[in-house]
Amino acid sequence: MTVRYERPVSHSAFYARRLALLAFVMFVMAWGLHRFGPLETPSFLAVALASVVLAVVALYLAVLGLVMLWSKGARGGKASALALVLVILPLSPLVLVTPAYMNLPQIYDVSSDLIDPPKWIDVVNADQSWLGARAAPGANDREAQMIAYRGVTGRRYEGALDRVYTAARKVAIASGIEISAERGAPEGALGEFQAIDPKATDDAVPDALDNVPVPLPRPDFEEMPDAQMPIGDASIQGVHRTLIFGFRQDVVIRLREEAETTLVDIRVATRYGSHDLGSGAAFIESYLRALDAELLGIAGD
Repeated sequence: MTVRYERPVSHSAFYARRLALLAFVMFVMAWGLHRFGPLETPSFLAVALASVVLAVVALYLAVLGLVMLWSKGARGGKASALALVLVILPLSPLVLVTPAYMNLPQIYDVSSDLIDPPKWIDVVNADQSWLGARAAPGANDREAQMIAYRGVTGRRYEGALDRVYTAARKVAIASGIEISAERGAPEGALGEFQAIDPKATDDAVPDALDNVPVPLPRPDFEEMPDAQMPIGDASIQGVHRTLIFGFRQDVVIRLREEAETTLVDIRVATRYGSHDLGSGAAFIESYLRALDAELLGIAGD
């Protein structure tokens, strides 16, 4: 008599594959609609979190399937392996952002000037949806920024306002800022701006001076009231989107002429949520390095 050995079946492995596939498809679709389509950030984050939950469950079931394969030779090894591959994408962002969320201050508005942050030309009040209302930046937020991001400081250039404004606007466009409003632009500057090509390699300031821009010393912290933009300041406001996920950041660049020098400050606020995960400070430092290089004709540090 022939004896047939029937392998047990690990149902958890096959359930893991289904859940992992569902989580993968949900995350990819939500990412595409958010990065290139109409899906707003709160909705994207909700779908992303749901896909993370499914991915965690799929990961657990896949491990059970591998344990069954090892201990009892149960069928489902390939299904478990596929599930483990599929959950990598939904879980990767969570793994990458957790250290920043835990270690960086929970602030969403970062400025190179803590005492007198640049004022918005047009205040953006985005619907936070399920993310909850967020308070306006206060003394505690500015103090937390001062401790965590000491390298975020303004720049003072030995040049006229119109010259620095031209370079600041060119660098803003080259940095991916979609300019939405401008105020206080130097007289006759609009004609110059229309001729600017952000992809051009020519210097925006042909006769830039050789003076090295010096980061301003950080003053003692003191909260200031949110007054209107002072007369004489020039400002450029726009929206920047992060490269991979397309999160929106509102940006305002302020230029202030003082005694034959021009002071440049920048403020970045993530549009949704109360934690920018360090992206605001990183963008400010990147922009100012590019502006240094543009005005000096050399690479930034």
